[in-house]
Amino acid sequence: MSSATAGAEPAPLGGRRAALVWGIGVSVYFVAVIFRTSLGVAGLDAADRFGVNASALSTFSILQLLVYAGMQIPVGLMVDRLGTKKVLTLGVVLFTAGQLGFALSPSYGTALASRALLGCGDAMTFISVLRLGSRWFPVRRGPLIAQVAALFGMAGNLVSTIVISRALHGIGWTATFAGSALAGVAVLVLLLLFLRDHPEGHEPAPAQHAGAAYVRRQIAESWREPGTRLGMWVHFTTQFPAMVFLLLWGMPYLVEAQGHSRETAGELLTLVVLSNMVVGLVYGQVIARHHAARAPLALGTVGATAALWAAAIAYPAAHTPMWLLIVLCVVLGACGPASMIGFDFARPANPPERQGTASGIVNMGGFVASMTTLLAVGVLLDATGDDYRIAFASVFVLQALGISQILRLRGRAAHREREHQVASRVEAVHVPA
Repeated sequence: MSSATAGAEPAPLGGRRAALVWGIGVSVYFVAVIFRTSLGVAGLDAADRFGVNASALSTFSILQLLVYAGMQIPVGLMVDRLGTKKVLTLGVVLFTAGQLGFALSPSYGTALASRALLGCGDAMTFISVLRLGSRWFPVRRGPLIAQVAALFGMAGNLVSTIVISRALHGIGWTATFAGSALAGVAVLVLLLLFLRDHPEGHEPAPAQHAGAAYVRRQIAESWREPGTRLGMWVHFTTQFPAMVFLLLWGMPYLVEAQGHSRETAGELLTLVVLSNMVVGLVYGQVIARHHAARAPLALGTVGATAALWAAAIAYPAAHTPMWLLIVLCVVLGACGPASMIGFDFARPANPPERQGTASGIVNMGGFVASMTTLLAVGVLLDATGDDYRIAFASVFVLQALGISQILRLRGRAAHREREHQVASRVEAVHVPA
């Protein structure tokens, strides 16, 4: 509900000002993704710098994602209670400090602490951007707005694969990571000067916050909705293969197991990002026009990913042919857009005052899966003498678990969503003019 001034109609949602304000929020997420994924192109450099093996190297990303996943529900509650601007401001300060600390870390332990700090700040960005989009744009544009936000995030990944990787070999570790931290300072200034939580006339109704009881109620009511749980499992099942590939293990796999140069490996990682950006726009348009396409798109993406992943690691030769690696990277590019479908299940299942909490639950899914797989791959590589075929097969275990949960919850979520739609139509009929 809006608390517009009596007798005055609130301005329509959308427009140039909405795009400007939302764009500032997206720029924060863009920088957060650059920082998050910068380790993906620096994995081999980090192993040499700190003298660590595969398991210890994976701990960088695992700890970062552990903090990120663990923060999702608290961040959702914070966004619902404090608003977008305050949460994003805290996030920028934390992830910028983490990136700078990583640049200056003299040891593995301090570098690990810096990545944890970065993960904490990063965790505050995407849910805030989703909330910002829902406040500034009409509901019908929600799926496309979310996909475009994710597209800009992948553009940040593109910066990592192209700019950060080249800078590492040009100006070195400290200058690269410390220099990139300046981007955090720049978006902090924009955020403080121009970002607003909502347009005038669309202020949310004041919520009753009752301490721990409020927190428990928000979480319980969000989780009770089948759409929230279905969204979490969709996010869990779709996102992690590409995340694992881009965040850490893609570069070592392509260089060490497939025998490609770092330049060629970087180009293949860039292909994943470019594919993600294109597929994201397509998925956003399709879902906005055909709501029933959500589950088929998600399940189809999981099936295609599993098939190409299996073909690549089981290829009966020492090296997988380039054409198959290219197809794999193109298909992996669909994982990110498919994971965004999870939010499209949770959004209609929850009222505006629970959107942040529900989004936090959904967003936790993919990062828990990514964290689990990052650890499994690192442990299996050490245990098998760097056998990527065995290590990468761990992906199928989590995909099977996720598919079983999606199929179990799909019918319940659809039934509940129809109930919400009927209730909304009835309420609209009985609202006095």
